[in-house]
Amino acid sequence: MTINIKKCTFDDLGLLQEISVETFNETFKNQNSPKNMEVYLEKAFNLKQLEIELSYISSEFYFIYSTDVIAGYLKVNINDTQSEKMGHNSLEVERIYIRGEFHKQGLGSVLIHKAIEIAMKQNKEKIWLGVWEKNKNAITFYEKMNFVQTGAHSFYMGDEEQIDIIMTKTLI
Repeated sequence: MTINIKKCTFDDLGLLQEISVETFNETFKNQNSPKNMEVYLEKAFNLKQLEIELSYISSEFYFIYSTDVIAGYLKVNINDTQSEKMGHNSLEVERIYIRGEFHKQGLGSVLIHKAIEIAMKQNKEKIWLGVWEKNKNAITFYEKMNFVQTGAHSFYMGDEEQIDIIMTKTLI
């Protein structure tokens, strides 16, 4: 298995939308109402919204490929594009999703290490992310990657308020 990571560009917009909808739906459809999923997917992953996010100088998207097949993606934010005010010494992992067929192959770890590499190059002291409190597999994964719970915030799935645990990893 050959693993490659490629930074997304505007040419990748359609593919980014496709993988975003697919992986989010795969991860959360069984725990949320179809209506709330539809509302969220349309708001978060419409082409215009993704184009705006791709245009931010302080946000970056990366595809991960397994033997030339797109397996998932990563989105990181720094400075004012972070979804919480965590300071200029932090990098946010806003999205990290792997297609179901590629789970348990170490690709999530590869993407976390990519985020750490980006953070270190930019002299960040910590990386952080929000993970749904009911996503026990993801929480366990992040704990194995030495993230610790440092807070929580609200996340809205359509009209339903959910709680995301904020997890942080100190780099220095």
